Amino acid sequence: MANENKKQNQIQIEVPNDEMQGRYANLAVISHSPNDFVMDMIFVAPNTPKARVQSRIIMTPENAKQLLFALKENVDKYEAHFGEIKPRQVNNPNNTIMDFPLPKGQA
Repeated sequence: MANENKKQNQIQIEVPNDEMQGRYANLAVISHSPNDFVMDMIFVAPNTPKARVQSRIIMTPENAKQLLFALKENVDKYEAHFGEIKPRQVNNPNNTIMDFPLPKGQA
């Protein structure tokens, strides 16, 4: 019976060809309302005054929390295999979780 339920809960996930390469992001901006979490995945190129949103993901609060758990589980597995991920130390006067130094524009 448990095996039957496991088969029923499996989802086939298809990745369209134009999404197979993925998109690189080195900055995430996350905001929320009572009903949604909005995550903008951004690529910031060195020495460029502009950054571009590569993808915007909108989730319910419940799904965002499940993502948090999944990320934690995967980071733990990664660190068990490859060693601790050490965040770089930055001067962070605002006590924000992520302090990303934006590039300076060039003339």
